Amino acid sequence: MQIIQTNSKDLKKKLHLSGYGVMNLNCYNWQLFPAKRNDIDFERAVLELNYQIDDQWKLVSELEIEHGGTGVTLEFDPLEEFGEFEYEVEKGGEIWLEQFNIRYHFNTDVNISFGRVKVPFGLSNFFDEPDEYRTNQLPEMENVILPTNWTEYGILLNGIFRKHLHWYLGVVAGLDGSAFNSANFIKRGNQRRFETVNAEDIAGVIRLDYKFNDNNHLGISGYFGNTRNNRPKPDLQQNAFLALFEAHTALKWNLFSVQIISLFGQLQNSEAVSNANRNLSNNLNVKRTPVGKQAFGASLEFGFQVSELIKKGMKNKLFMFGRYDYYDTQFATEGSIFNNPRWERNAIAFGFNYLPTHWLILKGQYSKQIIGIAVNKYQETMSLGFGFIL
Repeated sequence: MQIIQTNSKDLKKKLHLSGYGVMNLNCYNWQLFPAKRNDIDFERAVLELNYQIDDQWKLVSELEIEHGGTGVTLEFDPLEEFGEFEYEVEKGGEIWLEQFNIRYHFNTDVNISFGRVKVPFGLSNFFDEPDEYRTNQLPEMENVILPTNWTEYGILLNGIFRKHLHWYLGVVAGLDGSAFNSANFIKRGNQRRFETVNAEDIAGVIRLDYKFNDNNHLGISGYFGNTRNNRPKPDLQQNAFLALFEAHTALKWNLFSVQIISLFGQLQNSEAVSNANRNLSNNLNVKRTPVGKQAFGASLEFGFQVSELIKKGMKNKLFMFGRYDYYDTQFATEGSIFNNPRWERNAIAFGFNYLPTHWLILKGQYSKQIIGIAVNKYQETMSLGFGFIL
């Protein structure tokens, strides 16, 4: 109501609308799954609406539509649970109010946000618009292990110390351990399946970034919290604390750019979590495969602006890139849990980004994943797609 009553001049000054989206054609040649069909994925479209209420208060929101809509889909999973058909009930996943928080600006150095906030962990949560990462899909290692565009309900403090040190300190709702699995470690523990989010367990998160300037920084972040009491039922008797750590850097100089990240995670009593998950109902739509005690991943990406070599100051921009990812979601297991080499993965990718205008980006890449088994271990994917930024 306040927004409607504001005159058009003030509204234009206070209201900020923006958006972006990604669509890809993927062609597969996977030895382990030769019948995998090529597909077109409207990965996501995001609408951002921010409103500067006054000098101190600001409303921040982000609506995300994943895979083109909402509904229930049926998926055949040949790699886990012996080829079981799964219903993908994407409530809260296909159309998702990803961010919705109120921000209070204390001064030029300190802010507080509360509501649904971005978890300040990793690189891809800070470089998630299509012109901020080179690959067709979100960066592979982080996208496999961590919740996509990770947000949680909570309170987040952030600020700047001595111009260069950017810090974040937050308390957020903890993850739900019932959705942890072999292939993705803790990725699916981000609570989205029910109308409300359990808040019996909370987690702390901290991040420090040293920024040399707007384009160059290095930093670390950590996450720690229990995952036992946010399960749908009280079916786990032991605590299941999760600790995540990562170190990262993003650098640009002249025509070159580099992004590097290394990530480590450890889950307490992972065997007990796996046993409890094995007895969950099919209706929960979780994998029920054993979760690793530890996960480890690292990635390295180089980018090079070719268009500047063709013509200096060229309006249309062309980048070439190369990328390497290593990750193992069962880096270590506990007790009787089999450490399946299937979940150790190496991946290389290379391709291009072409920007004919500032709002459109065309992408293409070839990627090859090598999984840690003796035969049928190569998975090749060709992707062509585009992203838009408005």
